[in-house]
Parts: sequence; structure tokens; C-alpha cells
Amino acid sequence: MIEMYPDGDGEELTMPLIKYNPFHTDLDLFQDSLSRLFSEPTSRPWTPAVDIYENENELVFKADIPDIDPKEVGIQLENGTLTLKGERKFEQEKKSKGFHRIERGYGSFVRAFSLPDTVDPEKVKADYKNGVLTVTVPKKEIAKPKTINVQVQ
Repeated sequence: MIEMYPDGDGEELTMPLIKYNPFHTDLDLFQDSLSRLFSEPTSRPWTPAVDIYENENELVFKADIPDIDPKEVGIQLENGTLTLKGERKFEQEKKSKGFHRIERGYGSFVRAFSLPDTVDPEKVKADYKNGVLTVTVPKKEIAKPKTINVQVQ
């Protein structure tokens, strides 16, 4: 139901009329929103988890991307930004009787990470094993730590 309300200029505005329910709680609204969010597997946002660590010689990115063909994953390095792109598609078998629960996320993802100036973009390597994409970005020789021995006299 929509009611009309005149504004100060004499024009009419439309506003939705919401019925008051004294027994409707915030928890009910939250549960309703969640059920709508998870009703369609393709409508859920999905972003793979990524671990980033650094050692003496390189910066390493490990992304969990199971059920994705590594040929379908895009890795781009441009203007100091490493970008990972891909898509996990929802494939429902026609023979199945139906799902009881769908908790894994599906759809396209894009992750972008700023890289320091100390890395060498020409020597980036990528490896995919057991559902984990590992991108290794070596450091420039200038950025590697150096040990200097001090002689005491």
C-alpha cells in the first residue's frame, strides 16, 4: 500500500506504508535477510581467503580457490598492484534430488593488492596445487637484507 504526502512545494511524494508488528524483532529481520541472501547460490558474494607473507627474498600470496580451473584464473601485475581474478561456477547435477544445504560461495571474484617498490615485477611466479594458488613476487637485489661484519680492533 502506498500513501501520498504533500511536501512543502505542493507536490505529492510517495512513501511505502509499513504495518507495525509488535512481535517482529530485529533478530527476525536479520534471519529474514540472511535467508534471502543465501537462497540463491549465485547471488552470494564470494571472495577467496588470501594469506600474504614475506621472507628475505620474496613476497608470497596464497589464495584458497578450490574447484577453479587454474587456466581460468587471471593474474595481473600493473602499476604496483597485483590483481587476482576468477570465477567459481555453481554446477547443479540434473540427476540429483536436490541440495539440503549450500554453504560454499560461488561467482566471480577480484582481489587487488598494492605491492611495495622493492619487488621485481619481471620475475613473478604462480603455482597451483591442491586448490591453493601461490603467487611469488621476488624482491629486488637492492631490497634484500645485507649482513655487514664489523671488525673490532
